[in-house]
Amino acid sequence: MELVCLDLEGVLVPEIWINFAKKVGIKELEATTRDIPDYDVLMTQRLRILREHNLGLPDIQAVIADMGPFEGAREFVEWVRTHFQLIILSDTFYEFAHPLMRQLGWPTIFCHKLESDANGMITDYKLRQPDQKRQAVKALHGLNFRVIAAGDSYNDTTMLGEADHGFLFDAPANVIAEFPQFEALHGYEALKQKIREVSQRDIPN
Repeated sequence: MELVCLDLEGVLVPEIWINFAKKVGIKELEATTRDIPDYDVLMTQRLRILREHNLGLPDIQAVIADMGPFEGAREFVEWVRTHFQLIILSDTFYEFAHPLMRQLGWPTIFCHKLESDANGMITDYKLRQPDQKRQAVKALHGLNFRVIAAGDSYNDTTMLGEADHGFLFDAPANVIAEFPQFEALHGYEALKQKIREVSQRDIPN
């Protein structure tokens, strides 16, 4: 029994924080897990910047409402779900992900949760659990699933290492250079072909 786990941002949809940063013109908000490996450091920085500029959850959600998946992402998700069960493992938040999941056909996603006040200002974030991507794959192994995983950032590498087969997908050069143990793939067709190769199932082209 096999299952596919995918990261969300950078793999199926654009980076939410980068899009928001460009919309509001705050360069410092463009930092992601591709740049800062420690997620707590990254989120603490983001929340500080939001407070300094009086920006809240509705401001971010308004930008997300105008976003969509990458070209070919929905078709790729449909292909994966035709042949496997799919779980998206993301360090985004349910408050961000909901409209994007609708556009991807409502795949299952495990992510985190934000806390906000009556004015929509984000006051805190709650991790579902530390290192949740690796822990999810570890739990799936405990349920006797083989896991094929793909992601693009520092925070995906423990997931890739825990998976039976883990691949970097459209990752930046710095992540590829630091984690040569993971094969780097570019484009959905290359990822589909690699999934076919490592799967124990006979999957048609």
